[in-house]
Amino acid sequence: MKPISIIISSLPPNASSEPARNLAEPKDTPFTSAELAKFDGTDPKGPIYVAIKGTIFDVTEKRDFYGLGGSYHAFAGKDASKGLATSTLEDVSGDYSSLNESQLKTLDNWYSYFEQRYNIVGKVIS
Repeated sequence: MKPISIIISSLPPNASSEPARNLAEPKDTPFTSAELAKFDGTDPKGPIYVAIKGTIFDVTEKRDFYGLGGSYHAFAGKDASKGLATSTLEDVSGDYSSLNESQLKTLDNWYSYFEQRYNIVGKVIS
């Protein structure tokens, strides 16, 4: 079976044209990876969370992207740091220790993008 690959840009489409939003105060609720996995978008009425660099964002409002069948569903319920930094859906993990300088910059850009648009609901713990 041939792997599926989607090209992910260093920032989402129309990133510069989307206005930042008024967001709730960030929360630091601890989530294990197993707990985070419950928010993977498979429940059509449940929240959808994506973590970047251990910070968990509520992306429920973008269910069409992160929900079941969405182009970024592979990131839902996970720490997607490595996948976002390397522009792949095939290696989605929170371990970004092997990234080069350019990939770290891309990861920081994604983090900033999410931080300006989605509520922070917690932190991934070991």
